[in-house]
This record gives sequence, C-alpha cells and structure tokens, in this order.
Amino acid sequence: MTMKRISFIATLMLLFFLSCTNEDEGNPQTNEEEQVENETISLELTNAFPNLSFSQPLDLQSPNDGTDRIFVVEKGGLIKRFDNDPATDTFDIFLDLSGNLSTESEQGVLGLDFHPNFSANGFLYVHYNPNTTTSRISRFTAIGNDNAELSSELVIIDIPQPETNHNGGQVAFGPDGLLYLAIGDGGGAGDTDNNAQNRSNLLGTVLRIDVDNTDDGLNYGIPSNNPFVGQANVRPEIFAYGLRNPWRMSFDTSTGQLWTGDVGQNSREEINIVTSGGNYGWKLFEGTFCFSGDCDDTGLVPPIFEYDQSNADRSITGGYVYRGTNLATIAGKYIYGDFVSGRIWALELDGSGNEELSSSGLNVASFGTDADNELYICAFDGSIYRFVETSN
Repeated sequence: MTMKRISFIATLMLLFFLSCTNEDEGNPQTNEEEQVENETISLELTNAFPNLSFSQPLDLQSPNDGTDRIFVVEKGGLIKRFDNDPATDTFDIFLDLSGNLSTESEQGVLGLDFHPNFSANGFLYVHYNPNTTTSRISRFTAIGNDNAELSSELVIIDIPQPETNHNGGQVAFGPDGLLYLAIGDGGGAGDTDNNAQNRSNLLGTVLRIDVDNTDDGLNYGIPSNNPFVGQANVRPEIFAYGLRNPWRMSFDTSTGQLWTGDVGQNSREEINIVTSGGNYGWKLFEGTFCFSGDCDDTGLVPPIFEYDQSNADRSITGGYVYRGTNLATIAGKYIYGDFVSGRIWALELDGSGNEELSSSGLNVASFGTDADNELYICAFDGSIYRFVETSN
C-alpha cells in the first residue's frame, strides 16, 4: 500500500472520529433545549402592595409625569397616592371627596384620569356622585408634589341620574388628547325609559369632549369631528351609544383602540371595541341576544366577545390590552374579569380565543396600569393584586 493511500485512509478515520465527537458533545445542549421547551409558564396572583389596604378600590391610575407613583380611587371618597414599590407602607390622601359624595348603591368616586400635560398644569379629572341624582365630572388641580384641594374644583359637566345604579364611571384621555367618559343608561332594570337609544340625553353612552377649549356656556368644547355634531335633537357630546353600564373602559396604548366591558341584564356580558358613531344595541339587544323590539340588528355594532351568565359570572369588569414587559404569556391580549365570580381571562384581540387566567374568588372591581403599562387588579377585599410568572 502506498503512502498516499495510507494518508487518505487515516484522514477519513480522523474525520469520522471528529464527527462522532461533535455529535456526542452536542447532545447535552440538545437536552437542555428540550428541557426549556418542556418548561411551562403559569400566572399567579400576588398582593402587589402587601403593607397597604384599601376600602372598595374602584380605579388605579399613574400619571405620565416621570414619578412612578400610583393613585388608587376608593368608592367612599378617598384618592390615595403612594410610591410604586411593593415594600411601601405609607400613602398620602391626595384628594378627599368623602364629605361631598353619595355612595348609594353603585355611586361614589368612580373614575380618575390625569391630563396628558399633568406634569405642567396639574390637572386631574374625577367622575363622582355629589348626590343621588347626579353624575359629575370635575377638574381638580395639584401642582408638583402637592395634594389636590377641594377648593380647586371646576365642574366640567353634570349628568342627571334617574337611579343610583348604572352610572358607568370611567374617565380616560384618548391618544387624540380628548376626554372620553363612560356613562350608564340611568339605572333601574331594563332601561325602562329607553335612554340608551335616545340620543337627546347623555345616558347609555361614551362621550368625547375637549377640556382644553370651551364653547359658549360650557366648561368644555365639542370636538368638531364628533359623529353627531349638527344633528337635530342629538347631543353633540356623544361619541357612541346603546350601552347599558360600561364598566371600565381603556385605550390600547399600541393601537389606540377603545375597549369597554358592558354589564348585562340577566343573560349576557359583553366586550366592545368602541368606535365613532357606533350603536351597541342596548336595549334592543343584550349582547347578540334580542332583548326588546323587533329584533332587527341592522346598523348595530355587535360585541367582539360575549359570555353567558353561568358559573356565577354575572358582572363584567373591563380591563386593558396588556402592553407591559413582565408577562410575556399575555402580551397583546385583552385582560378582563368578572366582579361576581372573580374569574380573570385573556382575550385574543380578534375575539377568537379566550383563556382563563385565574379563578381568584375575588370581587374584581377594576384593573389599572402603572407608568410602565404593568397590570394591576383592584379587589373589594381591600388589596391590589398583580400577576407574576412562575415556571414548572
């Protein structure tokens, strides 16, 4: 055998040996990858601020002022301010409306939002009931680290309320800088006065107003592109209508879409994406179920999702499209709950999939987000909760 042939065979043997060695060395890495793939991530509720307690918290907001502070609204009239730190054990009374308030039935302090330029002007807007027959949206002022004072109040709008339930309550600035207000149908049962389909009043609606400009006789302006401006016997503040009790409303910070939960009568709970001029059907329809009239759904906007009132699910609490960074498993999903059953779900944005995240057993009254768009849950047991990811 020639030396060249011996060298060629030796080279082949070396290459074979190296390829076997590389495969053997790669096996541990492959096993590690398989282990990661088999790992499951689950969500657990935890008390976000275990050293603090609240009385019937109904809203949680954080201003865009670079301070990372959290403000919690209590039904009974207090708005509490504290640092966004799980170890915090102190809070300030930022605003006290308890002496100027009706807390009958579903009334109280129901909503709060901060002006987009809050860091400069100190303006905040509060939805509350000064008496049993009125829903009031007022502006208060707090400059710097000062608390807001009652004396700074400017009443923006008063809305007559025939009953003490179905007040709605959310106050939310949109990406257009305008203020959106969620208003219930006036209460009682079955909307006996057909308020939600009667656009000559403000009940059963989402309103859109301009708080940076005023029209004659008003402490706000009517946006010129509101859908019913100039129509006879129609209130120009109305952005959308046909809602029963829109309980918790929020904007998707990524798409700008406006989401709301609408509490049903005795059959269906629904989630709507609210658009300009939309009629969401109440009291003609409860969700997609005919409730009254001729059952003609022409021109009505159906809910993107609905569920029936089974398993103790009786009262939807609208939430937020999650745009934080800590919970990858629910990124880009609409998170909402039910006040009665305490169940919390994650809905795909096209309504195609709905996953239960927790059977908490809590009275889930509201959701909120901090300055980083991380999600919190307000519960009537007096605590504020958040989800954490755990791996198995």
